[in-house]
Amino acid sequence: MTATGDAEYPDELITFLETLWGAGYLSPGGPAEVDRVLAGMSLAGCDVLDLGCGSGGISLHLAERHGARSVTGIDVEGPVLAKARERVDASGLADRVRFAQVAPGPLPFPDRTFDIVFSKDAIVHIPDKHAIMAEIHRVLKPGGRFAASDWLISHDGEPTPPMADYIRSEGLSFGMASPTRYREAMVAAGFAEVELVNRNPWYREVARGEFEQLSGALYERAVAAAGRALVDHNIGTWKRMLTVLESGEHCPHHLRARRPLGG
Repeated sequence: MTATGDAEYPDELITFLETLWGAGYLSPGGPAEVDRVLAGMSLAGCDVLDLGCGSGGISLHLAERHGARSVTGIDVEGPVLAKARERVDASGLADRVRFAQVAPGPLPFPDRTFDIVFSKDAIVHIPDKHAIMAEIHRVLKPGGRFAASDWLISHDGEPTPPMADYIRSEGLSFGMASPTRYREAMVAAGFAEVELVNRNPWYREVARGEFEQLSGALYERAVAAAGRALVDHNIGTWKRMLTVLESGEHCPHHLRARRPLGG
């Protein structure tokens, strides 16, 4: 999922990913996967932080479909936030959804601000899992919930050559970590009810379909939207990704936890 330029997600890459995954979505599964991350949770009347909000589709879905009282979407990338702001202006939800660009580091919110912190495949870009989990815990109200999906590696050793080749092909700032390290970071931050669910079997099948689409029926539309060089490169990236999904070394997970009432 690579493009050139200062931003990791410039306009042509945003357009390519939205062609594949749907308007406002820069990671797989669309609204259905968001709903699965949140299965059994109610957002009605909640103040929600969407950490790594991308181009805004998820933040709007959290408000419109899940009934969040407010959604604050944050990202470090200017181009994706420009798209998100255009989307919210056209949605009629600007009174409940807002977006802000933030710098890497501590979250710019007071303690105990949010009822829910949600993230969709964005924490992979943050190398220090202990620091970000501590920040998520800090900005949650007591009793608040953390729900996310993210892209994990099955271990914390050096990536195998196929995994290293895949990561290079992505060309993004992936700070991948193992399920063990995520769990340790969440527990160390003070979270309870920590739950991790391996989504490799699901995405392995989905990614095969994406590769077939990009190589076939979707190819010309994607080229028209984002350019032949970018699409051809990403077909190669998907081929490399399928190798490490098949081996299990690339293992997307759902992550859930609660800040204890007394914590």
